[in-house]
Amino acid sequence: MTNQPDDDPAVEVSSPACSTQEADDAYGGFAGRDEVLASLNELLEAERAGARVTLETARAADNTTIAELMRTIQRDESRWCALLSRHIKALGAAPSPNVGAFYAKAMAIADLGERIAFLNRGQGWVARKLREMLPLRVGNR
Repeated sequence: MTNQPDDDPAVEVSSPACSTQEADDAYGGFAGRDEVLASLNELLEAERAGARVTLETARAADNTTIAELMRTIQRDESRWCALLSRHIKALGAAPSPNVGAFYAKAMAIADLGERIAFLNRGQGWVARKLREMLPLRVGNR
């Protein structure tokens, strides 16, 4: 029961609780779909670049230990590409077909030891990107 007389106009609330499901994910503190997709595609392109660099580096290596290490890393990079692609598809989008700029930069390094060191620094970039994404909360819609 309210103290409002029957002849007063009804008061409309500006954001009724029943409308919250219609709010954008960002309203609830979640990352928006486009932001999540952009981040996932950026990581996919970087992982795809890493997979190609390691595959070509393994082929160029004359040391079997280094070649096997590069093939192992390449398989790991490929698994991450598949995982990221699945998540992008689960969000109803098409995974980017692009290869990140990292590929051209890495392949421009002729010395395999220097290229591997560059590849390792690239993994540091991926770790930083993931740390940046951790505070993002993904909406569950």
